[in-house]
Amino acid sequence: MTFNYPNGKAYNGNEKKESPKKKTSEKNKQTINYGKRGMNLEDHLNRSNQFYLENKVAVIHKKPTPIQVVKVDYPKRSAAVIKEAYYRHSSTTDFNGVYKGFYLDFEAKETKNKSSFPLKNFHEHQIQHMLHVQNQHGIVFVIIQFTTLNRVFLLEYEHLRIFWENQDHAGGRKSIPLPYIEEHSFELRYEFNPPLDYLKAVDLLLLHTQNENL
Repeated sequence: MTFNYPNGKAYNGNEKKESPKKKTSEKNKQTINYGKRGMNLEDHLNRSNQFYLENKVAVIHKKPTPIQVVKVDYPKRSAAVIKEAYYRHSSTTDFNGVYKGFYLDFEAKETKNKSSFPLKNFHEHQIQHMLHVQNQHGIVFVIIQFTTLNRVFLLEYEHLRIFWENQDHAGGRKSIPLPYIEEHSFELRYEFNPPLDYLKAVDLLLLHTQNENL
């Protein structure tokens, strides 16, 4: 798995040591690609979260999407049958849980775009929810996948917020350019089990945050 600091440099844990990116370059070349086997990003995350739970690594779950019931029939007094319903927009984010005593809250999104990630994939209430979590010192991020490129990134919420708030200003963009994401995020690689070990990136994110606070 390859990780980059938000400044674009490879994380090495100690500036005097050889960069892990160089040490693991051959290993990364041998990484099996499991990203194109009929599952979407959410499926991979669900499987990864199940692995974390079974191995007592973390407790992270996908939140169910709220359903608006429109019509209900009562064929029996003791039973009700939903005849018509529709999915509502999620009021918060896709996933949340606990890892190493930290509260994690994140959204997962996909795009077929090759050069940027459209901001229209997010909703205002999701951005506000993530801000509230950040204000309570939770760990907030988004996992975004460029499906055509088969590349996945973990991007801190703060970078998303900057583009979100500037999109309606003069010169503001309606998307986050891929080069910006490459420079300021942690790129993930599909593996076997867990299929998407994003908590390795969270570890580096936590370490980076702690170093900034020193």
